[in-house]
Amino acid sequence: MSRRKSQEEYERTKAFRFWRWMSGKQDPYLGKVELVPREEPEETELTIQERMTERQMIRDKVYDIEHNKKLGVFHKIYEALAVCFCLALAGILLYTVSLLPATGVADKPVNNEVPARYIEKGLQETGAVNIVTGMILDYRAFDTFGESNVLFAATTTVLILLHSRKRAKDKQRREEESEGENDRVYEPKQDSVLQVAACVLVPVIILFGIYVILNGHLSPGGGFSGGAIIGAGLILYLSAFGFEKTEKLFTEKTYKCISFGALTTYCLAKSYSFFTGANHLESHIPLGTPGAIISSGLILILNICVGLVVACTMYTFYVMFRKGDF
Repeated sequence: MSRRKSQEEYERTKAFRFWRWMSGKQDPYLGKVELVPREEPEETELTIQERMTERQMIRDKVYDIEHNKKLGVFHKIYEALAVCFCLALAGILLYTVSLLPATGVADKPVNNEVPARYIEKGLQETGAVNIVTGMILDYRAFDTFGESNVLFAATTTVLILLHSRKRAKDKQRREEESEGENDRVYEPKQDSVLQVAACVLVPVIILFGIYVILNGHLSPGGGFSGGAIIGAGLILYLSAFGFEKTEKLFTEKTYKCISFGALTTYCLAKSYSFFTGANHLESHIPLGTPGAIISSGLILILNICVGLVVACTMYTFYVMFRKGDF
C-alpha cells in the first residue's frame, strides 16, 4: 500500500506543476525568461527620402496610363463595360416600368382586400378619422415602431462617431480665447435680425408642430410631420441664440431620456394592444367618439411618442454635424 504524500511533497512533483500549468494558475516561463525591449529602428532622413522616391517611382511606372499599355487597355475596357452596364440597367428599368398597369385601373394588384379593409372598416376599428394615421399607428404600428428605432439607432451611431471628448488643453485654450472670437466658430454673433425673427417664429412653429401631432388622427399630419416641424423650430432657435442658451434646455442627456422614454412607452402601449386585441379579441381600450381630440384609442399616445423621437433626432443630427459634439 503506497504512502500518502504530504502537501509539500506533492507540490514538488511534476504532476502538480503540470496541473498548475494546465489550470492557468502559474506560467512556468513567467519571470524566468529574459525580456529585452525591442529597440525602435532609427531611420535617417536620407533613408526615408529614398524609400519615398522608390515608392513614387513604382506608382508612376504601374499607374502611368500613357506608357503602361496594359493599364491603358484595362481602363478603356472598364469604361466601356461601365457604360454598357448603365445602359442595360436603364433599359431593364424602363422595360419594367412599361409593364406596370396604368394609373386608375381597377384590377391593379394593389387594389386588393387590404386597402379595402382600411377604407371600409378603418374608422370603426381604429377610431381615427385620418385613415392614413389609423393604418400607420394601428394596423401597421409595429412597422412604425421599427422606423422610430431606426432613427434612434442612427442618431446614437452619429453620437458615437462624431462625439469628441474635451481635453484639458482644449478647455484651457477656449477659456483663454475671448467670448466673441469663440462664439464665431459655430454660430453668428449678435445677429439682431435673426434673433428677432426667431423670437416671433419659434413659438409659432413649435405650437403648430404640437397641433399637427395632437390632430394627427383627425386631419393630415401626425408624429412624423409634427416632429419635423418642432425639430425645425429648435434648429431655428439654435441658429439664432447659439449653443450656450439652447443647451440649457436640450443636451445629450435630454435627447437620450426623451427618445428612450418615448420608444419604451410606444413599445409597452402597442405590445399591450397587440397581445390583448389580436385575433379579434377585445383589447379593452376605448376608441372614443370619432372626431374628438381624445379618441382613436392609443393612436394619440403613439403620435406623441413618434413626434418626440423625430424632433429630437432632427435637432441632434443638426448639432452633431455642425459642431461635432453635444
